[in-house]
Amino acid sequence: MDRIAVIGCSGGGKSTLARKLCARLGLPAVHLDVLFWRPGWVESDDASFHQRLSDALAGGRWVSDGNFSRHGDLHFAGAELIVWVDQPRAVCVRRALWRAVTQFGRKRADMAEGCREKIDPKFIAYIWTWNRVTRPRIEAALAAHAPGTPMVRLTSDRAIAEWLEAFAPG
Repeated sequence: MDRIAVIGCSGGGKSTLARKLCARLGLPAVHLDVLFWRPGWVESDDASFHQRLSDALAGGRWVSDGNFSRHGDLHFAGAELIVWVDQPRAVCVRRALWRAVTQFGRKRADMAEGCREKIDPKFIAYIWTWNRVTRPRIEAALAAHAPGTPMVRLTSDRAIAEWLEAFAPG
């Protein structure tokens, strides 16, 4: 398996899972946030982000980390497996808040340069409304771009750990 898309709500553990998959399978990570965000939390325009994502996936071997359903023609369509980290909303919010507090002012490995961790009410609202607003867009993009692609849905930390051990034993 050379192309895996890890998707799900922020704070659910998708970046952590993607890093572990990369380490165990020897695949490069493609963190979509790194490609999308510009310094100072400035959003990329669609065309330049699409090109950067296309270039990043061109090697043919990768684990992508992130949703960006508008660009599902690249990372959803190119995946051999989609892993949906589908943790409960309360878990995602709690983890995002904890990360913001404990990592405040630092740059994460899965985030673009010049985008330091912050406490952002808009981001927390994004997580809180994710199931109602974002999930339907992701489901539509998956139906359009990856209808036959195998998918694993992981709904807890325990399920993630068990699947990872069975899929890519450490």
